[in-house]
Amino acid sequence: MQTERQQQIIEESINIIDEKGIQGLTIKNLSKAIGITEPGIYRHFESKTEILMSILNNFKEMAVMLSEMMKTYEATAIEKISFMFSKMLELFSETPSMISVIFSEEIFKNEEVLKNKIVEILNLHAQTLENIISKGQSEKNIREDIDNKSLALLAMGSLRLLVKKWDLNNHNFNLSKEGNKLIAVLSKVLGK
Repeated sequence: MQTERQQQIIEESINIIDEKGIQGLTIKNLSKAIGITEPGIYRHFESKTEILMSILNNFKEMAVMLSEMMKTYEATAIEKISFMFSKMLELFSETPSMISVIFSEEIFKNEEVLKNKIVEILNLHAQTLENIISKGQSEKNIREDIDNKSLALLAMGSLRLLVKKWDLNNHNFNLSKEGNKLIAVLSKVLGK
């Protein structure tokens, strides 16, 4: 469980990455943004890597919660995917700065432990989606002529592209509205 100060450090780190990129996330910039000394930051986290790992662990916790929710959610595969994607779009709309971290895997390439955590999160989302699609295929409400991994990749890639486009265009369109259009198209593509 994180302390209030640790949560503040994590939130401010996400904001800095969003505004200045990973290069801008320095302990000096972070301490200035929060209004505490650099040693004050180190009382809560040993290093910048530990801060980034905490951010990724928070994302993993969200992915695990969503995955568990999908296991017990009584609905068709299309309804589950729609719900899952709607929740993700809602989260990004409310906290756009998260996109800079979640969809910028390249910022973690130089740090193996962080790269492995990103891969773990991506695999968890993919596995959740693949399981939903597989169950839908066995229930005969998802097309069976394409394997579940390919359909999951198609769906995840489409969502990722939409969110990244929204972010790169400075949030100049309604993400939820465009997301609902995407979900409707994916429902047609995935459904029987």
